[in-house]
Amino acid sequence: MHKILALNKIAAIGTDQLPKDKFEVVSEEANPVGILLRSADMHTMELPDSLIGVARAGAGVNNIPLEACANKGVVVFNTPGANANAVKELVIFGLLASSRKVIQGINWVQSLKGQEGVAKTVEKEKGNYVGPEIMGKTIGVVGLGAIGILTSNAALVLGMNVVGYDPFISEANKAKLNDKVKIVKDMEELLGLSDYVSLNLPLNKDTKHMFSEELFAKFKDGARLLNFARGELVCPDGVKAALASGKLSCYVIDFPDENMLGVENIIAIPHLGASTPESEDNCAIMAANQLRDYILTGNILNSVNYPDVVLNASGNPRVCILSKGASVESLTAALGAKVVAFASKEKSGYGYAIFDIDGEADVAALEKVESVIKVRVV
Repeated sequence: MHKILALNKIAAIGTDQLPKDKFEVVSEEANPVGILLRSADMHTMELPDSLIGVARAGAGVNNIPLEACANKGVVVFNTPGANANAVKELVIFGLLASSRKVIQGINWVQSLKGQEGVAKTVEKEKGNYVGPEIMGKTIGVVGLGAIGILTSNAALVLGMNVVGYDPFISEANKAKLNDKVKIVKDMEELLGLSDYVSLNLPLNKDTKHMFSEELFAKFKDGARLLNFARGELVCPDGVKAALASGKLSCYVIDFPDENMLGVENIIAIPHLGASTPESEDNCAIMAANQLRDYILTGNILNSVNYPDVVLNASGNPRVCILSKGASVESLTAALGAKVVAFASKEKSGYGYAIFDIDGEADVAALEKVESVIKVRVV
């Protein structure tokens, strides 16, 4: 029985993907084979030797120690695209909220409770909450993954002009974009054209605090910034200075901290981007399926720290090998059995190989091959 530790509540429609005759999902376990989680922080967690896979029901994985997992032979999965529509819808809300001052107006109206002549006061003061329409304006979408693509295409339907920037965009993602989206090769060009800027890129050492005072100087005067990706992409002091100077008109953030509270023209949303039942179900199903398939078949799909490798079942015993770039030749030589089929790839210095064999693998010999991290027979 494979014990799966759930560090967060995972939708039942997801855990139901794990056959009950092979898996048990528990909330406490010292030696799990797999972990399912959403936002739980694993950075202070000691990784048990039993652990082989971690699946996050969501796209961001900054709550998981990716390198530590990779070095211990723990494959980390995420669920790209599963919550994309939910986030896209909230981006559209943020786009409108940043313009029309509806939230500020609603809060002001609530403050009138108990006063006389509310209707007259509203008509007299509503001019304080005037805001521009989005039709005909330009939105710059930084990051053209699943969410960026949906946001771009939706903005076009709303009558906006769309400029996109993503130095790593795949041909497959390009094909999903409406032809009217203008893709630029320079982010500064995008910033100079955009009335609204939507951030849809991952957080890493290269993107942390990328949007600083220096980059805000490149923005179009009075632009509005929408951050439904990760809070740390934006430097708190930089964005507050840009708002104070009028360089930015509004900042909408779905990852507020104490730096973002009580600041005029910052709309702080309590991380609701993927908070829909549909999104939670989609992410849970995708995460559970990926973890199940890896444990039972060795196939890897949507890993963030190891390459994706899928090999159709041949009916023969299967040997799965995680390494720091061990050569196929050295692994084949140590197998001690005839290879029926194999597949292998490398990603960021880490390699994964699947061998279907005729006979019995020499696991001890494989584990002695230089740079091999983990060997598993399924």
